[in-house]
Amino acid sequence: MFSAIDHLFMARALRLAQRGLFTTTPNPRVGCVIARDGKIVSEGWHRRAGEAHAEVDALNSLNSLEAAGDTARGATAYVTLEPCSHHGRTPPCVGALIDAGVARVVAAMQDPNPQVAGRGLAALTAAGIATESGLMEAEASELNVGFVSRMARGRPWVRLKLAASLDGKTALKNGVSQWITGPEARQDGHRWRARACAILSGIGTVREDDPQLNVRGVATERQPLKIVVDARLELPPEARVLAGGHLLLVSAVADGAKAEVLRQRGAELLTLPDGTGRVDLAALMMELGRRGINELHVEGGRRLGGALMRAGLVDELLLFLAPCLIGDAARGMFDWPELGSLDGKQRLSISDLRLVGGDLRVLARIDRAIAARN
Repeated sequence: MFSAIDHLFMARALRLAQRGLFTTTPNPRVGCVIARDGKIVSEGWHRRAGEAHAEVDALNSLNSLEAAGDTARGATAYVTLEPCSHHGRTPPCVGALIDAGVARVVAAMQDPNPQVAGRGLAALTAAGIATESGLMEAEASELNVGFVSRMARGRPWVRLKLAASLDGKTALKNGVSQWITGPEARQDGHRWRARACAILSGIGTVREDDPQLNVRGVATERQPLKIVVDARLELPPEARVLAGGHLLLVSAVADGAKAEVLRQRGAELLTLPDGTGRVDLAALMMELGRRGINELHVEGGRRLGGALMRAGLVDELLLFLAPCLIGDAARGMFDWPELGSLDGKQRLSISDLRLVGGDLRVLARIDRAIAARN
């Protein structure tokens, strides 16, 4: 049974973990608090891949290894994710905690990484350290929803962002969509981009809007990978999305001449045909998982959004709804087949609802449990 002070210190560790929201990819966001006699003696968080993990960062924040041994000995370490027990870019955190002499380790959740998966806690227990897990597990899992998805399913967590009027229209019939929502909502959209490992769009959106697909107006040291689904390699060489490189262009054909021009402009090409002239989106998701993509932020048109929804590849909708009406002739959110019965409707579970400026932001998840029962 966890005490009130356990909850307090784990909540602090979770707040520390959030500091890595934009930077830790492909690693999880992790925070650590070391407490003794009801007081925090040290804290740390994982900043970016290749650097110290949260537990080691907390120990290093003490003046020296000798001081760490003195101060951390007999203390409790609160960690938002099970300490690692394997050698990656850095040594295992389990050894650092054992050497520091902590008496107890409380983890919010076990690590879904098969290389850890309980082994870290088991190693600590074998060393005589009391271990517990499950404290504020839901909050910890939510913070690393993409990492959990990649470890459990082999593919990223897919978040589809849409900006629409209250009557569900994303653009005029002629394709004009800038701007339906206000500046605050657009800025918030960039914060969601910043936390993602990659931003995905389709060739239709690129041709019509010429987007940059980068993070602007948000302090971040890392730009997400840009991905464009372009089945027939129609991307114009002068498209702004090519600026600065860091673009993965996914096609269904291997056109040597077109491909070479785009490669010279800095694009990496990936050919994933589905046999019908389109890109195999399911295969793309698995490839992104292999590349360490935890969260995928999708900003595309009704065709790409509809294709991802129909393929069952969308996990969450990020909807910005503006207080305006555009009319029936305008474009809708998805290229969606007509339903013969309401029994076929896609059910959602709203997880967050708030005003951003003058617009309504809705975070809704695909309720697969409900869908499976119907």
